[in-house]
Amino acid sequence: MPTILSDKHLQGFIRDNEYKGIENQVKAAHQALHTKKGLGQEFTGWLTLPYDYDKDEFARIKTAAKKIQQNCDIFVVIGIGGSYLGARAAIEFLKSPNYNALCKDTPQIYYTGNSISSNALAELLEICEGKEISVNMISKSGTTTEPAIAFRVFRELLEKKYGKEGMKDHIFCTTDKAKGTLKSLADREGYETFVVPDDIGGRYSVLTAVGLLPIAVAGADIDALMRGAKEAADKFNNDDLYTNDCYKYAAIRNLLYRKGKSTEILVSYEPAFTLMNEWFKQLYGESEGKDNKGIFPASVIFSTDLHSMGQFIQDGSRNLFETVVLFDQCQREIIIGNDPENLDKLNFLEGKTMAYINRKACEGTILAHNDGGVPNIVLNVAKMDEFELGYLIYFFEKACAISGYLLGVNPFDQPGVESYKKNMFALLGKEGFEDRKAELEARLK
Repeated sequence: MPTILSDKHLQGFIRDNEYKGIENQVKAAHQALHTKKGLGQEFTGWLTLPYDYDKDEFARIKTAAKKIQQNCDIFVVIGIGGSYLGARAAIEFLKSPNYNALCKDTPQIYYTGNSISSNALAELLEICEGKEISVNMISKSGTTTEPAIAFRVFRELLEKKYGKEGMKDHIFCTTDKAKGTLKSLADREGYETFVVPDDIGGRYSVLTAVGLLPIAVAGADIDALMRGAKEAADKFNNDDLYTNDCYKYAAIRNLLYRKGKSTEILVSYEPAFTLMNEWFKQLYGESEGKDNKGIFPASVIFSTDLHSMGQFIQDGSRNLFETVVLFDQCQREIIIGNDPENLDKLNFLEGKTMAYINRKACEGTILAHNDGGVPNIVLNVAKMDEFELGYLIYFFEKACAISGYLLGVNPFDQPGVESYKKNMFALLGKEGFEDRKAELEARLK
């Protein structure tokens, strides 16, 4: 059973007539999205991706994944933001946050190019010493600073290790279909390439080759992933707010935002969801945070963060709401045994599963936070597998687009991200930024 939204913990926060009030806005957002007449319409290729993805490339992805599994101990994914986050989130969710310690027939997977930390890159190079290595460089242009630095370092390492000719079998580039620095380099050197679609932005790209190659290398079933996304695309292809949970979620977010609930906390009770939280924060933060508007996306993992963030959520500023992602089945189960001495006073839990205890912790927390004035949306997910993940990814992507239109922003651009880059280039002395450099250095004195 795919994801189901429960709004029973919104009573007292949203009235029935408010859904009626936003209904026509939702219909207009649906129309703008599906007719490609809304803001950012040139980046809506993800909308039909579960139907019209390139089947030949999909087959090449699976072939390349098998090759990588056979020829390396370590697979290095180089990318930043949407170029790596979705893949990492999916792998940790489907396999384990401890994937590198537990994997047997697939290579360890490490991620770099997502910071400019010398320490982090040096540590990864040390981990790679004496190992067989393959690299996936993910960048539409090939000139994004963070991944470009890491790729330069790894190309040098691979050339020393395998030689100019041999390194071709260990480098895979996911980039523009026809142009750009990385595409030109890959064509010249003979690296296998996969496509970053022109009409899909980075944070919406996890179901393209950007995410699918690393996910397949980890041994996940990418066919099932795409089936789940297609199921969601079918399910949410209507403008009825009352039957379309995806649109209802978008509407609820905006109704709460209009009441001053400007922070959304995505909650899960599974540590394996931690990186999915990070993917969600990029998707919604980069999509909605514009024009001095937007719901600030935050996240927690309970019950862990109940011992830290729990106090603020319960009793702090009442400008927040929670969206709880709750799984009906866990992947592995542990049953609590009996301690004859009952030193820890936990024998009342004897015979109960940890999943059951986790569920009761969730239910108790929702009720407590509700009593503390925090609205809770609950997304019930059947289990932690590829089909459900594909469904959930599409659910969040489409809800984000509709929510952005309800907010009155372009959910597919990111103009603010360019500001730091221009300042960094100027301070580093990049050609063409000379005038800006003097001004910035004066401000830093």
